[in-house]
Amino acid sequence: MYSSSSEFTSSSDEELIEMVRRRRHAKVFKERRNPFNQFSDEEFFDRFRFTKDGVNEILGYTEDTIKFDSARNQCLTPMNQLLLTLRFYASGCMLISAGDFIGVTKATAGRIIKKVSTTIAQLRELFIKMPETVNEIRDIQAGFYEIARFPKVIGTIDCTHIKIQSPGNHDAELYRNRKGYFSYNVQTTCDYNLKITNIVARWPGSTHDQTIFNNSRLKTKLESGTVIGIYNDCFLLGDNGYRNSNYLLTPLLQPHTAAEEKYNSCHIITRNTVERQYGILKRRFPILSLGMRVNKETAKIIVVATAVLHNIAINRNEPLPIQEDILVEAADAFNEGNNEANNNTRQRLIQNYFQNLL
Repeated sequence: MYSSSSEFTSSSDEELIEMVRRRRHAKVFKERRNPFNQFSDEEFFDRFRFTKDGVNEILGYTEDTIKFDSARNQCLTPMNQLLLTLRFYASGCMLISAGDFIGVTKATAGRIIKKVSTTIAQLRELFIKMPETVNEIRDIQAGFYEIARFPKVIGTIDCTHIKIQSPGNHDAELYRNRKGYFSYNVQTTCDYNLKITNIVARWPGSTHDQTIFNNSRLKTKLESGTVIGIYNDCFLLGDNGYRNSNYLLTPLLQPHTAAEEKYNSCHIITRNTVERQYGILKRRFPILSLGMRVNKETAKIIVVATAVLHNIAINRNEPLPIQEDILVEAADAFNEGNNEANNNTRQRLIQNYFQNLL
């Protein structure tokens, strides 16, 4: 009629064990702060390298792609995912530190940073492009002319090393550059506003600048554009890591005349735009100079993503971070053989134009 005391005790013990088991397996969510409310405008910019309005604009481009399909398990909002990624770019910190900043694990931080970086990098066709219409080309040429009176320039080109961790495997040494560390050798062109107009970010650090250019779509576009007239009589300016050609002009290694000296002077001043562009890019996103502690494929995506963000920042006239000591290394030394090739176009320009500037 009544249950025995042993049966009652057994039942109570089972219920207690079940309660303990549930508590043990219950997920514990870290508290997530709202940086928009937590930080002043200045503090926010220092941590994310964009103003609050700037971050909201970037969110508008990425939100639909990066949001989770459901709100289960208190998943991160698109805004918090974006802020986590920007914080990682701005600090160059380890994934575990980036995760702690927003309240997620190292593994979750890594997945989110890759997803958000991929989404931003996919905007490259919208934000990174060479001038292609007559009006665009004229505008770019006029802007460059104002710098040092060098005519018909549509861009300046150079490479820089982006530091990465050792990729491991049999091809790791391909990524070791002449300075001795692992890197991507990244090629970009920029306009007079320091906006990136082309980027190639897939080559190991040991690769020569000219090899990257030879295998780029940019070279094909310039050569075909010269033939059909789009880029006829237009110039890129590069250093002597590149081979001089009828559309890519390099400095003279040994100028002998006043006109040649003038050519070199105007060339160097104008070409400085691409060096300044790299300085600003690495100043805004220190991860590019401090080194990326992610696999090489994710690192490549991050390079392109930061280039997109660089252009968004210029479009918005975002402020620059406080000056930091950023080393921007040229990828290759001078190559005299490259310099003396295809010299006719350069000599005509010196004789017919720079001679008249004296």
